[in-house]
Formats: sequence, structure tokens, C-alpha cells
Amino acid sequence: MVNMTDHTHMELELEAILHASNDNIIVTDGNGIVLRAIKNSHEFYGEFSEKMIGQSVYELEKKHIFSPSVTIKVLEQKKEVQLMQKTAAGKIIMVKGIPVFDSENNIVRVISLSHDLTEIQKLKEDYEKLQSKVAHYESEIEKLKEQETAFDLLTTNSSKMRKARETMRRVAKSEAAVLLFGESGVGKTIFARAIHQESDRRKGAFIEMNCGAIPVSLAESEMFGYEPGAFTGASQKGKKGLIESADGGTLFLDEIGELSLELQVKLLKLLQEKEITKIGAVESKKVDFRLIAATNQDLKKMVEEGTFREDLFYRLHVVPVEIPPLRERKEDFPMLLDIFLSQFNRKYNKNMRLHPDSISKCLSYKWPGNVRELENLIERLVILSDQTVIPPSLFSFESEQERTEENWSSLHLFQQEGKTLKEAINEIEKQWLLQAEKEGRSTYEMAKMLGISQPTVVRRLKQLQNDSK
Repeated sequence: MVNMTDHTHMELELEAILHASNDNIIVTDGNGIVLRAIKNSHEFYGEFSEKMIGQSVYELEKKHIFSPSVTIKVLEQKKEVQLMQKTAAGKIIMVKGIPVFDSENNIVRVISLSHDLTEIQKLKEDYEKLQSKVAHYESEIEKLKEQETAFDLLTTNSSKMRKARETMRRVAKSEAAVLLFGESGVGKTIFARAIHQESDRRKGAFIEMNCGAIPVSLAESEMFGYEPGAFTGASQKGKKGLIESADGGTLFLDEIGELSLELQVKLLKLLQEKEITKIGAVESKKVDFRLIAATNQDLKKMVEEGTFREDLFYRLHVVPVEIPPLRERKEDFPMLLDIFLSQFNRKYNKNMRLHPDSISKCLSYKWPGNVRELENLIERLVILSDQTVIPPSLFSFESEQERTEENWSSLHLFQQEGKTLKEAINEIEKQWLLQAEKEGRSTYEMAKMLGISQPTVVRRLKQLQNDSK
């Protein structure tokens, strides 16, 4: 039997535990009448504990001292309940209600334990506001990006290049075919992508095909695709061609002068009817794409020689754009040198600078590989130079006189061997390829050394292998 002294001690212990706890504790009886409350209840609930004791949780909920009441939920559900409460003091608290049962499974007490989450909730609201601001700023940035066109990023100081860029900017929004003329390495692919990005088809695919890199025997299947089992070695699943992949977007045919006459006929029909028929298929399929073509060859001359169809030429020649070679846009050298130097300093984690005399060295060179050759040179200098300032001596270009004398010497040698000009060119190309193959670890490195595209390197090597059989 518990005597009065023991009961008083238990009361004192309970009060001490109640007020020492980090939790806000309220105890009610089985009818929801508050028996005990933490002393700083006013801070949590906006009501002093003395006033809360003896009141019903039902009345306290109506007064919005706390809402909703976890004690009411426990009495209704006869189990432990956890929920978020708002209080008259403006607090947001996480509260857990715990039922205490007697021997007959009746609730005789409900103990609620709560934690103040007001600061956390405020942080959450501040975070959501910050996220809203970030989303707004991102939206504004996107609008500014939309105003800045892809052509604005292709900066130039050259009047010739500005004229070409302006022509491409005007034609970008149309559906007209564009034919880009220019030497190897002037950036025809970059401009083709810019036209696509500025067109109404920018959300569609940009499909690029190098007509000179795909063997003639495979070109048709690559372009038009094929049905399952259409020919020996064909995939049983069939294959979608590059043209079909460009449906809704842009098809870019690079080195179009390398396309065989047979495929030129098929391409012409495609442009007229906008339908493709896969190899092995019976029915044709409609396709909708915008065509951009590029070449470093004289297509008019090829038409005269019978190696390029005249009707296809005029189909492609709707908007011809000539991209000037680097030697004709020398105003761009300072800008290009700065762009490439910054690019490769970042890539190789260096801080190289060019000697002021480097620009004059560049201006005296003819740059047969154009922008690609300049880019490859700067990358090579950043990699190999062990000085902070790259000396102009590393820009070791042959003078025109030295190159001419060497060419004449080679010409006399080939004449003595009874070789024609074509045979001499093939021999020189062979030597260059073999040397690049020795020094380069991959066809991509070979392409950089030779100032040509990687697919062209692959094609030339295959030809070389076939010739040696």
C-alpha cells in the first residue's frame, strides 16, 4: 500500500521529470481533462499551464490553443497517434499521443509529447521561396539565351565571315536547302549546327552523315535503312536509316561531292518526293526533314565532268554560302588564338600565354587546314611547351620559298620515275598517312595531325590497304 509520503515523493519525481524533459508534455485523463502540463506551456500554446489544467482538450481545440488535438485522436482511435499541430502561440509542433490502459483495457491517461518544428518549418518555407526565385532566375536566363542566337556565339571580325553568317542567319528560319562551300577545316559542321539551332526544327534531331567516310557498298543501307533480313548479314531486327532518323529535324550531308552517282539519283528522288523506301521494303514512308549539305569541292566543275548530277546540284544550290578560309579572315587571329588558348588551358589545367610576336608568325602562314589546323596547333603547343609564355619559335612554319623549292624537287624526282601528277599526289598522300599512322595513337590523332576529318582518315587508310593487296 502506497502511503502519503511515498505518493508525495512520486508526485515530486513526476514533476521533476516533466519539467526536465526537452519535450513539451501534457497529461490528460481518460476523458481528455488536462491533469498536467509543462510550465512553459505559454511559450508553446499561448496559454499558461495553470489555466490549461482542468480544461477539456475538446474546449482547448475549439479555442485553437492547439489544432488538431492529438489527445482526441488517441481517445477515438485507442492507439498511439502522431501528427502536426498549430498552436495559439504561432508554433508548428510535431506531437505524439500515447494511450495508457488499465487492466480492463480502458484508457485512463493520454500522454502527449511534442517538439517545436517552427524553425524547421520556417527554413522549409525559406527554402521553397529560394527555389521559387531560382526557378524565376533560370526562366529569365533561358529567355536571354533565346534572344542570344547560335550565330551570336560565332563571333568574328572579318567582313567576309560576317556576310556569310548573316546569310545563314536569314535562311535559318526557312525550309530552303543550304549548300555550304569551304575548304577543309573552315567549320562547315559548326555552321550547319547553328542553322539547325536557329531553325523551327531545333527541337528535332540533327543527323550528320559524312558521305566520304562510308564505303559505297554500305552507304545506301546507312542512309535509307533496311528491313529485317533484307540481305546477307543484315540484322534480323532491321535498321532505321539516317534519313528516317532526321524526320522532324535536320539532315546534314557533309562531303556531298563524294556521294556516288547511284546514290545521287536516290537522293534527288527523295528530295522531290520526301519519301524513303528501305532496302527490302515494299512500301515507302513519308519523311519530313530540312537538308543542309557541305563540300570542299567545286561541284560545278564536277557537273561538267559528269561526276555530279546537274539536277541534284540545282536542288542543293538553293542558298549557297561560301565560308572563307582562315587566310582570308586574318582579323580573327587574335580572337581565335585567345579562344583556343583559354580552351586548352582549362582542359590541361595550365596557364600558358602566347608571345606577342606569335600573331605576326600566324599571319605569315597560309593555313591550308584552316581553323581546325590552328586549333590543333594551339593544343599541341599547350601540351608540349614547358614555358609559361609560348615562344614564337614554336610556331615553326615553312616559308613559301622553302615549300616551293621542296615541291619542285619532288616534282623532278617523280618525273624521273615516270609518274603522272595523280600518281605523285597519291604517293605523297600515302607517305603522309603512313607517317601519321606511326606517330598517332588513333585515327582521331591522325586526323588532327593531317588537318582532315577522322572519317576521311579511315576511308583513306582502307583505300591504302586495298591498293596494297
